[in-house]
Amino acid sequence: MSTTIAPYLRLSGLEPLVVRPETNFVNVGERTNVTGSKKFARLIKEGKYEEALSVARQQVENGAQILDVNMDDALLDGKQAMVTYLNLLQSEPDIAKIPIMIDSSKFEIIEAGLKCVQGKCIVNSISLKEGEAKFIEQAYICKAFGAAVIVMAFDEQGQADNLERRVAIAERAYHILVSDIGFAPQDIIFDLNVFAVATGLEEHNNYAVDFIEATRIIKQKYPLVKISGGVSNLSFSFRGNEPVREAMHSVFLYHAIKAGMDMGIVNAGQLAVYDDIDAELRKLCEDVILNRNNDNNEATDKLIVFAEQFKGQEKAAKKDEAWRSEPVEKRLAHALVHGITDFVDADTEEARLQYSRPLDVIEGPLMDGMNIVGDLFGAGKMFLPQVVKSARVMKKAVAVLTPYIEAEKSGNTSSAATILLATVKGDVHDIGKNIVGVVLACNGYNIVDLGVMVPADKILDEAQKVGADIIGLSGLITPSLDEMVHIAKEMKRRGMQQPLLIGGATTSRMHTAVKIAPEYPNGVIHVLDASRSVTVAGQLLGKETKANYLKNLRIEYDGLYHQFHNKKTGKTYISYEEAKVTKARVNFKNYKPVQPQFNGVKVFKNFDLGTIAKYIDWGPFFIAWEMPGHFPKVLTDPTFGTEATRLYNDAQQLLATIVAEKWFTADGVIGFWPAYSNDADTVFVQTEQGEVQLEFLRQQVKKAIGQPNYSLADFIAPKNATASSDYIGAFAVTIHGLQDALAKFNAEFDEYNKILTQVLSDRLVEAFAEYLH
Repeated sequence: MSTTIAPYLRLSGLEPLVVRPETNFVNVGERTNVTGSKKFARLIKEGKYEEALSVARQQVENGAQILDVNMDDALLDGKQAMVTYLNLLQSEPDIAKIPIMIDSSKFEIIEAGLKCVQGKCIVNSISLKEGEAKFIEQAYICKAFGAAVIVMAFDEQGQADNLERRVAIAERAYHILVSDIGFAPQDIIFDLNVFAVATGLEEHNNYAVDFIEATRIIKQKYPLVKISGGVSNLSFSFRGNEPVREAMHSVFLYHAIKAGMDMGIVNAGQLAVYDDIDAELRKLCEDVILNRNNDNNEATDKLIVFAEQFKGQEKAAKKDEAWRSEPVEKRLAHALVHGITDFVDADTEEARLQYSRPLDVIEGPLMDGMNIVGDLFGAGKMFLPQVVKSARVMKKAVAVLTPYIEAEKSGNTSSAATILLATVKGDVHDIGKNIVGVVLACNGYNIVDLGVMVPADKILDEAQKVGADIIGLSGLITPSLDEMVHIAKEMKRRGMQQPLLIGGATTSRMHTAVKIAPEYPNGVIHVLDASRSVTVAGQLLGKETKANYLKNLRIEYDGLYHQFHNKKTGKTYISYEEAKVTKARVNFKNYKPVQPQFNGVKVFKNFDLGTIAKYIDWGPFFIAWEMPGHFPKVLTDPTFGTEATRLYNDAQQLLATIVAEKWFTADGVIGFWPAYSNDADTVFVQTEQGEVQLEFLRQQVKKAIGQPNYSLADFIAPKNATASSDYIGAFAVTIHGLQDALAKFNAEFDEYNKILTQVLSDRLVEAFAEYLH
């Protein structure tokens, strides 16, 4: 029987990442991208792959929860680079612990990357820009690898840049993925296109509003999907002015997250805390982002004028140090909110000398600061990487105070309840456990923390030795769940009486009820977070509340247990022979094959260039100029966006000349041939040179009764099944006239337009193929 789990987006590296409803915002590290980091690009181009791992490691240390890896560079063998880097990365546990986002504009690179990662990753991205057939083909491959997918708001007409098209493309893609392909809705991530605002062009003013509103509509209609975006695009107009860009990103995320945005590619180390943004700057950013008070670009102009004062770094540096003159309580709170560890030892010691007891420092200024962090995080004004840094500051401060607290305890006999905490064997994660310990200690409990990687026998022996009233187990990786089950069995075997608390990222109420609670009769309680631990401990240690609390808990867990075991089994794979039995049954008896206008080959001479030009894919155009990236995002790239825009304008002018003066001749050839299929999923093509065999695969996922397992061969009629033959087709295209154009520019020593013409000819022939297809 398959395990029934809540429909959350579940990713994994060596460790799981579950995006639950209470998850605030998932940060995707952007620096392991040859278009997003000059250092990373240089190391990859020089073949220094192992050294390039340091970039990934730094992203993880800075709080990235997913690692975006992109090797799209014109001078790289992107496929080889992706495979080499991912294989090395997977052998580094401290990096490979987080999920990978395989990012490329070339699907062959994505497919190669999918074969390297050992967990559940994200594909970035697929879209409808090449039509439904290509979209479905790529989606099936992603699904076969078990990957989640980012779907760009991009279709045959181009990239969505208003509310209506964002929503329409998302709806269309959702129905294809869910209804036609069987994608789980929670494995779909829509990138709704974050475009630059405050550009001075009024048609751009509503870009952020449309993104936010589209997010709200899509999340209401499809609550299980996720919404993402490239946040740095928003502030491209202010490149070089980092304080303003950071403020714009935080303001945008504050509103976008409230609307339902779940994740984004953003440098978390450069995010401002929403409430710390200069009040006037924050208001101006909100006016621009929400397109308020912006008639005739009034808000944009005000922000541009105000931004001038932030261009100098000296003033910002002075402002950064101003908090050091505040009282120690405010300094500690500031350090916690901003994740600053530089002064925590000295400030904690100063606070200890001012307070009568070292524990008062934890219960006072440190917990006050953590409460601020919790409030900001819950309100979407801080992000998880920042909270992790806050916990690091808290941990350092507690370490300074611990010797004094222990010394104080040695001279006193306490009757407070004792709670033993441990991260189970095989798991090294302790931040969550440490915070729980601090919170419980602040509420008067004696905490015995055994640390990480603690074997079951040591946990239980120590619990008996110290007389623990409650045992708390923590774990972040999946194997920890099995270890928790083992400990519960051991507690029962030893006849122990203490309640058992279960917590950690991989744990859940359902798993606790189904797998752990049945193994131990004296109370197994799943605790969601640190704030709940105090309430649970109070219920368990109260003489008048414990029995009733555990009784109600057993009733709830029994319900979850039966709910789980009454679920139907999940999908399974079947053999090829079984799949053939459930093949698509096409009624060819009444089917009249569409007859092509001709048999054999037909040539198209001198096709209209203006028609072809409408189908140009501009992404490869910029790759040829060593400006890789999705179009039109490349035009707002913080590194080369200005030059990319200039290049694009030049290309449009030259293209208009090529079309008007007919520099090139476009020729194409299409062929149609009779074809038939057999029961072995083979298609036989009848050409003038003889018969050609094409072998096709068949779906092998067990489906509901009446649902077929498709093969493309199902849609070609068997031999003699129809009154007339079925057909299959192919085509080829070419562009002539390039050499004459190049000769002209050679004579003028115009290398720029020579190369521009070559690249445009390449784009035109690809566009011709798209049109004929």
